[in-house]
Amino acid sequence: MLWIPPGCAHGFYTLTPWAEILYKASDYYAPQWERTIKWDDPTIGIEWPIINNQAPTLSQKDADGKLLSDAELF
Repeated sequence: MLWIPPGCAHGFYTLTPWAEILYKASDYYAPQWERTIKWDDPTIGIEWPIINNQAPTLSQKDADGKLLSDAELF
């Protein structure tokens, strides 16, 4: 279990095909307020454990993410 404060960027990478991630939100889903940062933004510098040089399977929303430098600020 992991608590992520509202407004804090977060991402998950599973290492198995059977892993499940469940969310419990503190408010109703409001897609108009959702923002997505590119998972591989070099500015952030996360070293994801990519297996066999195969890029992860992403949702369209995650594939369309913006660089942190282009992200909207609140």
